[in-house]
Amino acid sequence: MDLLKTTMSGIGLPDEQAAAAARRRMDSLTKPRGSLGRLEDLAVRLCGISGVTGPVLKNKVIFTLAADHGVTAEGVSPYPKEVTAQMVYNFLNGGAAINVLAAHCGARVVVADFGVAVDLKPASGLARKKVKYGTANIAEGPAMTREEALLSICRGIELFEEEFRRGIDIAGTGEMGIGNTTASSAIAAILTASEVEKVTGRGAGLDEKGLDRKVGVIKKAIAVNAPDPADPLDVLAKVGGLEIGGLAGVILAASRRRVPVLIDGFISGAAALLAFALEPKSAAFMIAAHNSVENGHAVILKHIGIEPLLDLGMRLGEGTGAALAMGLADASLKVLREMATFGGAGISEKSDA
Repeated sequence: MDLLKTTMSGIGLPDEQAAAAARRRMDSLTKPRGSLGRLEDLAVRLCGISGVTGPVLKNKVIFTLAADHGVTAEGVSPYPKEVTAQMVYNFLNGGAAINVLAAHCGARVVVADFGVAVDLKPASGLARKKVKYGTANIAEGPAMTREEALLSICRGIELFEEEFRRGIDIAGTGEMGIGNTTASSAIAAILTASEVEKVTGRGAGLDEKGLDRKVGVIKKAIAVNAPDPADPLDVLAKVGGLEIGGLAGVILAASRRRVPVLIDGFISGAAALLAFALEPKSAAFMIAAHNSVENGHAVILKHIGIEPLLDLGMRLGEGTGAALAMGLADASLKVLREMATFGGAGISEKSDA
């Protein structure tokens, strides 16, 4: 608990002076003011978060955390739980979408086991942060104990800090866990006070009958466990996931270190929602990478108060949306740093007349 408290108490606010300096430079560049739209705002936000006018995003890191969910016993996913471990090996072998897109934007992928239901084979590049062998079935009782929920967050903080020592200029969140959209919908329903139907989607491809079953399972889980919406740790323990807790820790640690963190899709959004509930100031360091087609994602982003950069109809997870948004972040700062100013290029500015 001390690590979590220390991390949350160390979260400040963006640097207004750095942001203002970035805005002045952006307005002096050889273009009509505001003509690059939200790309300009993104650059200013990145400067405010980092405290540097025109930072260079040399070290990009995407955290892809994996864990299993006992609620898969209720038939809430068309895929068997064994896929979680199989996909972890795919990440480590460089064969997944996140590997391709991370390489494209120049990011390294940190793959971590927070609760895969089996012992994974030793592999280079796998961070071992396992809290337990998957969560329990939330339709029958709590996903985990309160102590395990806290441990998942703290191990997320530890993972970020370990990578921070290697250098991180911008971070992205990602995950893998069969059944984790069910846990995320439960978290979203509780922490945003929304109807379960409003925040529940088809996940990995459920049909109409499967979607109805999933909604029923989530309602049952909330009724059986009665999570306290005023206590984020209780919500995580009762209906959450180990990788979701780990990502909440990553987000809080990034906020403390003034590192911009790109929130990926729905499951990452649920983690961001937990981080926001634990420490609202963390929202100032979050950037929504994209809007997932999962119903609850837009609800989560609106609740936190962050607007997605992209809307591409994506729902894969893994950190794929965050990887794409890293390219936008890079582009926005290159514009800020490398474009000529009106004065430097000898170009007349707009007349006030």
